[in-house]
Amino acid sequence: MIKIDHLSKRYGDTLAVDDLDFEVKPGVVTGFLGPNGSGKSTTMRIVLGLDHPSKGRTTINGKSYHDLKSPLHEVGALLDAKAVHPGRTARNHLRALATSNKIKLSRVDEVLEFTGISSVANKKVGGFSMGMSQRLGIAGALLGDPGVLLFDEPVNGLDPEGIKWIREFFQSLAKEGRTVFVSSHLMSEMAVSADQIVVIGRGKFITQGSVDDLTATAKGTVFVRASDRQALSSALESAHAVVHQTNDNALSVTGLDSDRIGEIAFGCGIVIHELTPQRASLEEVFMDLTADSVEYGSHPRESPHE
Repeated sequence: MIKIDHLSKRYGDTLAVDDLDFEVKPGVVTGFLGPNGSGKSTTMRIVLGLDHPSKGRTTINGKSYHDLKSPLHEVGALLDAKAVHPGRTARNHLRALATSNKIKLSRVDEVLEFTGISSVANKKVGGFSMGMSQRLGIAGALLGDPGVLLFDEPVNGLDPEGIKWIREFFQSLAKEGRTVFVSSHLMSEMAVSADQIVVIGRGKFITQGSVDDLTATAKGTVFVRASDRQALSSALESAHAVVHQTNDNALSVTGLDSDRIGEIAFGCGIVIHELTPQRASLEEVFMDLTADSVEYGSHPRESPHE
């Protein structure tokens, strides 16, 4: 388990992480979402002992990273897939990691095979595509067979097959009881691969819950087809709904539920041909939750690492 305990990080006058407090539990995939510059990467760096907090602390299974006796056996991480010596082959890169952490060298071939890059194991990583580098980074994270894994934007550069593979990979790790913490800006991917979502903005905790929890209470839309679209649109707007006309001569309505829309249509003598409630997507929920953080994200002032 990863515990973020009232964590704050200041860079000069900028408060990059502001009293974050949450837990990442084992057995589930936890997605870490926030606009650019919101503090995601800084938080992960602090968890891994690569940066020091200004206040608070982070622990992995009750210990700070620096107190772990065999870090790579307990924690695996991928923060920057390109942070590898370009002149080394993939196999030699992993062998160096294994030797420095007292991991048997036979494990190198196992993770190369598992991540699907055995065929390029003897090629220099400087010529790797982003997708191949991501797979190599994942192989490195798995070397010590750790129970806790952190990934920062792991699907960058992966093709659809690779994204599907990593989605199933995360789920398999969680089913084994491991702690899986994934930072990503891809809402659609997090919606299908994460069991829990933590949302932050401007370094502050906003909310945490399952995708269903987060979208259940959000304002969705109602898709409507009617015999008199214009008349229904006017009637709904008079009832303070927000109405948009779609390209296929239908209406997309927010601010009223389907029951109320049906009642208004009936009162106006308008025949309804279709009335379909549509739950808000994770992306819509995210945009609503982080609306106040967008300006900050467009002018990142956090740190060179975020």
